[in-house]
Amino acid sequence: MPQTTIRRRARRWLRDSLPFWLILPTVLILLAVQVYPALYTVWLSFQERNPTGWEFVGGANFRRLFGMGLFGESIGHTTVFLLGYAGLTLILGFIIALLLNRKLRFSGLYITLLFIPWVIADLIVGIAFRLLVVPDYGLLSGILQNPALFPPNGLSILTAVPPQPWIGDIPFPPAPAMIYLILASAWRALPFVTLLILAAMQTIPSELLESSRIDGANPRQVIRFIVIPLILPTLVVALFSLTLSGMNGVGMVFSLTGGGPGSSTEVLSYMLYSIGWRQLEFGRAAALALLIALVNWVLIGGTLRLTRVEERSH
Repeated sequence: MPQTTIRRRARRWLRDSLPFWLILPTVLILLAVQVYPALYTVWLSFQERNPTGWEFVGGANFRRLFGMGLFGESIGHTTVFLLGYAGLTLILGFIIALLLNRKLRFSGLYITLLFIPWVIADLIVGIAFRLLVVPDYGLLSGILQNPALFPPNGLSILTAVPPQPWIGDIPFPPAPAMIYLILASAWRALPFVTLLILAAMQTIPSELLESSRIDGANPRQVIRFIVIPLILPTLVVALFSLTLSGMNGVGMVFSLTGGGPGSSTEVLSYMLYSIGWRQLEFGRAAALALLIALVNWVLIGGTLRLTRVEERSH
């Protein structure tokens, strides 16, 4: 075969295979940091560590997990936390976005200050909020330990006993520590949600809002029938992001409450940390990780479905 033909075929092969070589580093990184850990977690969930090595135990890890009383409690705590955290953050973010959308003076400064909590790590936020309520020297301890405000002996948020549940074993009303955890988590996530909603509001044509006012719509009707329907896809995305971050976040619980008092703030993500890194039960931790991943996939699928429905309706 002539040398010119060989060179021509080699150049053609290099040209045709160039896209593959360009994406190969990314594919290798994804395989190393996502695909391999996921497959290893699946394998680990069916194993148990013995002195002689790993032993296949089938679904024993899942059965042990479902048999734990703490597992059911953690599901209840996670549900209460997600409802409070996502609901509070979404409502406050919507209200603040409405205010900032009115072109207030120094709104740029307000947005800059609002963004500060988002750049602070969960661990730092948890430590800061914990120091606020530490008895004797916390910034809020003087108010919380006042018997006149919190009879009979004041309130210690991080050690107060949870109230008696209203319905069965459902942890509602939540413990003071859970309420405080929700407030701290909402403060941390509020900037992102607010800016997301604000950006969606600024895409609404001003002529549409002005014409609705001319037609006699009051501010509440404008918000209900125009603003909310137009930014509903953004609200769905924000709700999904909050639910997913609240489902998987462990840093705030670790640094603020440590799952306590007792197990009143032991959500599923913190339970996963406790089983894996405190008890060193890696097989059971992998089983719990798979269950949490399944919930994440359900959330993702539900959000995508809602988004498609909204796109068709518009």
